[in-house]
Amino acid sequence: MPIEPIEPTEHTEPTPAVPSIDTTEATETLRRQAVSLVADLRELASPAGVGAKVDPVGFGDALGEAARALVTSPGSVLRTGLGLGADSARAVLAAASRAVGGTTAGPAALPENDKRYTDPAWDNNAWYYLCRQEHRLVADRLEELSAAAKVSPVARRKLDFLVKQVTEALAPANTMLTNPAWAKKVVETGGLNVVRGARNMLRDTVQNRGMPRQTTPGQFVVGKDLGVTPGQVVYRNRLVELIQYEPQTEKVHEVPLLMSPPWINKFYIMDLAPEKSLVEWAVQHGHTVFMMSYRNPDSSLRDVTMSDYLREGPLAALDTVQEITGADKINVAGLCLGGTLAAATTAWLAARGDARVNSLTLMNTLLDFTGPGQLGVFTDEKTVNRMERSMRKDGYLPASSMKTTFDLLRATDLVWNYVVNDWMLGEDPKPFDMLSWNDDSTRMPAAMQVEYLRDLYLENKFAEGKLELAGERLDISDIRQDTYVVTAESDHIAPWEGVYTGASKLGGKVRFVLSNSGHIAGVVNPPSPKSRHWFGESEELPGVAADWRDDAGEHKASWWEDWSPWIEAHAGKKVAPPKQFGSTANPPLEPAPGRYVR
Repeated sequence: MPIEPIEPTEHTEPTPAVPSIDTTEATETLRRQAVSLVADLRELASPAGVGAKVDPVGFGDALGEAARALVTSPGSVLRTGLGLGADSARAVLAAASRAVGGTTAGPAALPENDKRYTDPAWDNNAWYYLCRQEHRLVADRLEELSAAAKVSPVARRKLDFLVKQVTEALAPANTMLTNPAWAKKVVETGGLNVVRGARNMLRDTVQNRGMPRQTTPGQFVVGKDLGVTPGQVVYRNRLVELIQYEPQTEKVHEVPLLMSPPWINKFYIMDLAPEKSLVEWAVQHGHTVFMMSYRNPDSSLRDVTMSDYLREGPLAALDTVQEITGADKINVAGLCLGGTLAAATTAWLAARGDARVNSLTLMNTLLDFTGPGQLGVFTDEKTVNRMERSMRKDGYLPASSMKTTFDLLRATDLVWNYVVNDWMLGEDPKPFDMLSWNDDSTRMPAAMQVEYLRDLYLENKFAEGKLELAGERLDISDIRQDTYVVTAESDHIAPWEGVYTGASKLGGKVRFVLSNSGHIAGVVNPPSPKSRHWFGESEELPGVAADWRDDAGEHKASWWEDWSPWIEAHAGKKVAPPKQFGSTANPPLEPAPGRYVR
């Protein structure tokens, strides 16, 4: 709320006589202006004011709590400062030794296999070696200070995240004078990289909210390069389209497969590109596959809730799949938030005595949110309250906010890597289909987003049997279908230990599989020489994830190859494929990937 200026009074010529002054009116005017000023300042300082816009996550609160804690422990600060000074001197001596051909090691233990520091100059050149040593020393001391501060769990998550962001930002690879690649590029291009880099930085400042581009627009087109498995949209409501994919085998399994993607992103991560598509893999293995594609919400959907998503998403899709295929049972596969909703739908149906879900496949899906990983930084009560206030105007969380949040969780790869490539070296981003999908973000309806964060992340209602959706109380243990749960060892959004905790609460038989790679590459995981997965032979899951990992065997193959026989065993006999898309009641509307994805 802007501070209203004091209106100027009309100018009149002075008169020789001194007029009498009514001080009562002047005092009242000043009082009103003072009250208004205080109210405006209070609004600016409130969670809905400038403070929330500058610091929506509340890092300032965490830093203040840490500062107060360290004030009461000056010894820790003194030891850290003295240690940094002594080690810095040792680092200078080690660098000086290298300047004359020596190999003296500095005091900092430098991480191995960091792709940013593969250039021999980082070890052989005294200046670059010193820069890397000093950066590591500062990072170590910041981590020491952070660990020494006795703060609340909420502040701890924010403080650790902030320290990581600062140390990554200060990495010597990120600046021109401390990265040998920049100097080499200047010589190689005759300085053109400086001009190109400045152009790219200006462009990104104006067009990309100051973030470096990860992709070049137009490199990949949805429906042409991405999301191209042949199919037809056979159903549409205000929230979701349902795609039916064309059979590619002479016979298909009688139990159809419904895929439930997250609405936090576009569905085609599950149908990325030929030979990288889980949809294509399933179709080519004889499954009649249906896919939900969620609409990118606008202000008109501001009041849509999780119950609406359940009714108009999976429940509507299940009804339509049954109407089209005539099947009594349907296999359901869900990813991330789409997996959480698929499990909630199965529990909702169980509460009504409806067993039409034949089996569940859950990919990188949290059901128990006690271990939310790095997303816990953004899901405390104060941050959710700030987010709720910020969405009141438009009725949704902007797509850019979601993308920036996820990019910061992997800032080295998704932010600073492109600062170097685009701005420092003056290069254009290399084509990468997964990053093109990542750049195609979606908005989140205000009511649903707050409900989702409060009920799941803050109160963990689903895991505790307290989540109520569409008139039913849901309990994970009521899900008695056979379930295939796959998670990724490097997942920073749904940590595999947290996925395990939720999987252990399911009421049916669970095949728990740990894949290599991260949240997205763990799904886009076609067979390759690099593919790995682990699973235990016992159907009983130990109470602790670490115990399961100790007993799990490693298999040099993609989890897709492990899932195929499992889902086949739950898909019934082979029958003739459907002769046409849709049905009389649900005729084809348009070719896949449909309208909502665009």
